[in-house]
Amino acid sequence: MTDTAKVVAVTGASSGIGEATARRLAADGHRLFLGARRTDRLDALAKDITAAGGTVAHRRLDVTDPDDVRAFVAAARERHGRLDVLVNNAGVMPLSPLEALRTDEWDRMIDVNVRGVLHGIAAALPVMRAQGGGHFVNIASVGAYAVSPTAAVYCATKYAVRAISEGLRQESAGDIRITLVSPGVTESELADGIDDLTAREAMKSYRAVALPADAVAQAIAYAVSQPPEVDVNEIVVRPAASAQ
Repeated sequence: MTDTAKVVAVTGASSGIGEATARRLAADGHRLFLGARRTDRLDALAKDITAAGGTVAHRRLDVTDPDDVRAFVAAARERHGRLDVLVNNAGVMPLSPLEALRTDEWDRMIDVNVRGVLHGIAAALPVMRAQGGGHFVNIASVGAYAVSPTAAVYCATKYAVRAISEGLRQESAGDIRITLVSPGVTESELADGIDDLTAREAMKSYRAVALPADAVAQAIAYAVSQPPEVDVNEIVVRPAASAQ
């Protein structure tokens, strides 16, 4: 490791923004500890990073299980001796109109998008406090700033991530850095979980212009690379051609 290299844990690292972030930060010389449910994807990603000269390990992770998240953070710390950055990236987006009453999908979004972030904070904050510093990078969305049809619950979860991030920032001035990254439409598998036909059809035009996942990863890398006295609090990243 160089003097600026850090130990970084990433949730939801098996695809999309999580995968791109792992590749970007490993290329920058950071030590990566990756978590996701799809361990076959993690295996392949770790092999690629290692072949490129990076340092990486991984573990199966379900962010809806607080015990599993604590074990994930403990494993990262045990392997590398500390944890400098936690990227709370895991998220789901099964959009639908409220009148469709897909309450199981609402619960799933709350469990992953909100409780998953809280579980990450609960697991990593004591570790960061004990070592004298750390950095949370919480992935939200442009949906944390504006609501659109079929996305009410999804946007609510991202508003919550924004509020949680700001609250943690205010409570942690001086030792823990907090960055909220809010991507616009990004190339990923996030929309693949939409079963509602109305929402799926709306997504076709909405996602016609999308960022490559690496663009968001570069924004995350920028925030992580700043010196300890600099706290990049919010980054919104949209496709230049997008009006959303």
